[in-house]
Amino acid sequence: MRLHTHEWGTGDRVAVLVHGIMSDHRTWRRVAPVLADKGYRVVGVDLRGHGASGRGPYGAEIWAGDLVETLPGKPELAIGHSLGAMALVLAAERLSPARAVYCDPAWEPAAGLASAGALFADFKTASRAMITHFNPRWEEADVDVELATLALWDPATAHALADVYAVSRTPARPVVPSLVVRAGSSALVPPALAERLTRAGFEVRTVTTAGHTLYRDDFDGFMAALDGWV
Repeated sequence: MRLHTHEWGTGDRVAVLVHGIMSDHRTWRRVAPVLADKGYRVVGVDLRGHGASGRGPYGAEIWAGDLVETLPGKPELAIGHSLGAMALVLAAERLSPARAVYCDPAWEPAAGLASAGALFADFKTASRAMITHFNPRWEEADVDVELATLALWDPATAHALADVYAVSRTPARPVVPSLVVRAGSSALVPPALAERLTRAGFEVRTVTTAGHTLYRDDFDGFMAALDGWV
């Protein structure tokens, strides 16, 4: 499926951004302009089932295949968050970015994602108060974006997680130079997994002050963690 995309900047260097579940390209509202100011043409996608992209069916390889079909090949930089990091790592060999950054990647079934479909689906109707309660460090504009993206999101994507995480999606090795940026006390990349990824050849950095949506919890800390990669 050809996905809906949004672009920032007009540079010769290409960066691609892949959001997590329930979001769309608007989640990168602060990250993308910074990359554009650094000379990148930034391409953000809406994954299948999100934003202005088409709907169903859903699955790990399907999401990855959509990225390959939609995004420009051999970008200088590719960044994926959570579920988007899972799709990106499965597409990395075919997309062949010069560098890849995986933000608190959802790769392991042990993180509880396989059984979280109903909880995610219920969040479709989350109120502003609920979003603020769970994300006290977000700017008001991020809460606005979350409400807008939830309105367009297909909760059937959440029910696909059981099949997606029937197996581990953690790669044995990076196929391109790769950075994993994990949240402080990350449930998705606990210390044992971080150590395993380091041994496998990934660079691993931690934003200790951020939760799962690192770039919305601590934007400055997140951007500092990208030093040398962007």
